[in-house]
Amino acid sequence: MSSDPEQEFLADGIAEDIITALSRYPSLFVIARNSSFTYKGRAIDINQVGRELSVRYVLEGSLRKAANRIRVTAQLVETETGNHVWAERYDRDLADIFAVQDEISEAVTIAIAPAIADAERQRAMRKPPDSLDAWAAYQRGMWHCSRVTPEDNALAQKFSQQAIDLDPNFSGSYVGLAVAQMQANDFGTRGLPEMLTSVAALARRAVALDSADAEARSLLAHTLWRRGDYEGALAEAERAFTTAPNLASAHHVLGATLIHSGRPKEGLAAIERSIRLDPRNQRSAGRLNHLAMGSYLCRDYEAAIAAAKRGIREYPEFPNTYRWLAAALGQAGRIDEAKEALGKAIAVAPAAFEMYVRQRVPWHRPEDYTHMLEGLRKAGCGRNKQACLSGNRHRSQDDAR
Repeated sequence: MSSDPEQEFLADGIAEDIITALSRYPSLFVIARNSSFTYKGRAIDINQVGRELSVRYVLEGSLRKAANRIRVTAQLVETETGNHVWAERYDRDLADIFAVQDEISEAVTIAIAPAIADAERQRAMRKPPDSLDAWAAYQRGMWHCSRVTPEDNALAQKFSQQAIDLDPNFSGSYVGLAVAQMQANDFGTRGLPEMLTSVAALARRAVALDSADAEARSLLAHTLWRRGDYEGALAEAERAFTTAPNLASAHHVLGATLIHSGRPKEGLAAIERSIRLDPRNQRSAGRLNHLAMGSYLCRDYEAAIAAAKRGIREYPEFPNTYRWLAAALGQAGRIDEAKEALGKAIAVAPAAFEMYVRQRVPWHRPEDYTHMLEGLRKAGCGRNKQACLSGNRHRSQDDAR
């Protein structure tokens, strides 16, 4: 908002960096710089821009400079309705012009992709189920998946399969179905061997359809660490970062892999980075569970308790977090609380609890599995896995009576 060429250079640089960064997100179709910049400096009608460029959202902004301070404003607008989806203001000291440019570009980019995802899911939910196209069915499936209940998970699988049927070449549909199937396993409504086989096939199909899709690469990494192939998972996570370095799901799978492979401190840093990149992510049950697990494996039991309680508050029907809460409370010597959490861990999803406790799942190292059982025994499981299951199941039934 100035005739100063230096300020125009900075504004153009920020806009160009944002366009480049947003174009790396596989779920976004972003108009290139040359076409976007034809609207620069003009009074424009957002609805007209949407029609001319065939886009549903426009990101517009301005830059002001006073002394050594700059203010950048940005707002995301839905072209069909003119509604504001998101807006933010950034005030910075202009000590290093390029550092400020990078900082603001990253901040805006990180905020935009989740805001659009939220808006698209709301848009999909407004459509009748029989009028959904593949993209809307995928978004509707992801919305149900984010609810983290067995009933919603079943709907998530239904809509993801509908998206595949509508467009077998859309890689996102396979990602959505795989995520829902993994969640079904956590609820104990899908068997482990069947889940691992199906999810691996879906992940490889998604990557085959679009090898540059960072979400698909992240999914493949997820399936690999679930099989105990930590090296392969780390390699796929790195491939995801080459196209989308700020993709929250890629940081999550990196963190999960590091935690499960014996590097929990590094893993926690990656999980926390994932949460910072997408703090409003509706599918955060897994991220919060990994915060609790990573802290537990670092033997920071109070941090594990805090993370687990947060996860349970936000996702009370997600079963895994109760197990880590019970183990952490047991290790911390808070036995009464631990017994209560243990009872809930079994009551929420008995089949899932049995799967994780009766035998070691492929993605748990033997020493981490033993460490988990140690905490559960202190919580009242008994001297062995069988006693933990049978004893607490009877306790839960007695409490119910």
